[in-house]
Amino acid sequence: MSADNSGAGDSMMMCCCASCGVAEVDDVKLKNCTACYLVKYCSIKCQKDHRPKHKRACKKRAAELHDEILFKQPESSHLGDCPICCIPLPLDLKESSMKGCCSKVICNGCNYANQSREVEGRLKHSCPFCRQLAPNSQIESDTLELADRVKVNDPVALRQVGSRCHMKGDYSGAFEYTSKAVEFGDVAAHYYLSIMYGDGQGVKKDEKKEIYHLEQAAIGGHTNARNGLGCIEGYRGQHNRAIKHFTIAAKQGHDESVGNLKKLYEVGKVSKEDFAATLRAYQAAVGATKSPQRDAAQEYYQK
Repeated sequence: MSADNSGAGDSMMMCCCASCGVAEVDDVKLKNCTACYLVKYCSIKCQKDHRPKHKRACKKRAAELHDEILFKQPESSHLGDCPICCIPLPLDLKESSMKGCCSKVICNGCNYANQSREVEGRLKHSCPFCRQLAPNSQIESDTLELADRVKVNDPVALRQVGSRCHMKGDYSGAFEYTSKAVEFGDVAAHYYLSIMYGDGQGVKKDEKKEIYHLEQAAIGGHTNARNGLGCIEGYRGQHNRAIKHFTIAAKQGHDESVGNLKKLYEVGKVSKEDFAATLRAYQAAVGATKSPQRDAAQEYYQK
């Protein structure tokens, strides 16, 4: 059969039920196999009947689709950009801070610029993003402001409360708030859930769920999660997969992943060319987080 005829055959297969062969017409609507999207069925019965023949091809294609998503280079880290200066946020969490009033993560450069403006103008201290006046005490900031954000299901606030519950040893509370943050799309919450499932804190140990949440966090650009997956794959002897994970995280500016890649390079698992290319991308990612304003803030805060 020619390539053209083969393509036509595949097209016909997609227009017919893979089990009974009925064609898709006005009164017959076919539904994709949601795992692989290779075939369609006219009913659940046909899907069940065809399962034994389709199972192997379905699993193979589903795994391929999963890896396509998993190993795609994210456009940025899960932190994204500072909402004020629009420069990528550093991976080092000490170089930024989350504001309880609006749940925005602001880089130290913008915090410093706002602080300087207030000193010069003799203004009351306020949030550099939403301009809400700062609370009278740290306790008020930690409780009242976050509580207001939690009431409106702010995922960042939910995850923050979950993290504080975890630090206090309240693992059930940590799991509750972090799970809710995941429901509302918080990438970092996936990472914290993976830790809970891995350690059995607040929930029964579950390796599959641990890996699932690590993968979801990595797909969302979480570099620690990506590096963790690389370590797991390396431990399993899957060095090619480990290298892919480390390379993706390194290109996002993750220091530890660069170190792990260096170890693999030294034992001959990574070529000189690939390691050099990754180093250049790493340096570019780190450089993209720099600015004169952030440099001034770093110098000021180190005094």
